[in-house]
Amino acid sequence: MRNYFKPTVFLLSLWPIYIISYQIFYDKLGPEPVDRIINHFGEWTLIFIFLTLSMSPLRKITNSLEWIRFRRMLGLFTFFYATIHMLSYVGLDYRFDFEPLIDDVLKKKFVFIGFSAWLLLIPLAITSSEKMVKLLKKNWKKLHKLIYIISIFGVLHFIWLSKTIYFKPLIFLIILIILLLFRINFNKSKSKI
Repeated sequence: MRNYFKPTVFLLSLWPIYIISYQIFYDKLGPEPVDRIINHFGEWTLIFIFLTLSMSPLRKITNSLEWIRFRRMLGLFTFFYATIHMLSYVGLDYRFDFEPLIDDVLKKKFVFIGFSAWLLLIPLAITSSEKMVKLLKKNWKKLHKLIYIISIFGVLHFIWLSKTIYFKPLIFLIILIILLLFRINFNKSKSKI
């Protein structure tokens, strides 16, 4: 049964692609299709960041190592959806016109922090393999702590983007705080042992 867990999680992780494909095919993207696509992948990027961050707490709560087996895959899906989100913004919204895009990155704080989060994800994706874990040794863990900064940047990106509608970004912020508090509590309990 365990052999089916990873393929099942992989297929479930493609759910955002299934949803947007259905909406494109049946013309259900609404009045602003470009915004719908960009926001869809942005929100799913945050969801996958939270799923990745939740693997260690779930391991501790359930006392099972099974959760850790999915962390790398979920982390790579985070990068995958973040890249689609960024490329949708650059390609669909700006049609790869880099001059106004660079202007936006420098002048709009939500674009700047979102782009920064994506850049920080690149080294994590590059060093996600077992080979890189062995090569980097203790530095691998230090590098992958960037996920906490990325998660904060991602939530700030969403809050600053929203301007007036704060309900959904606030939910994301609360989830992030809970996940970070879990991490602090686990680190404290480790130091006592």
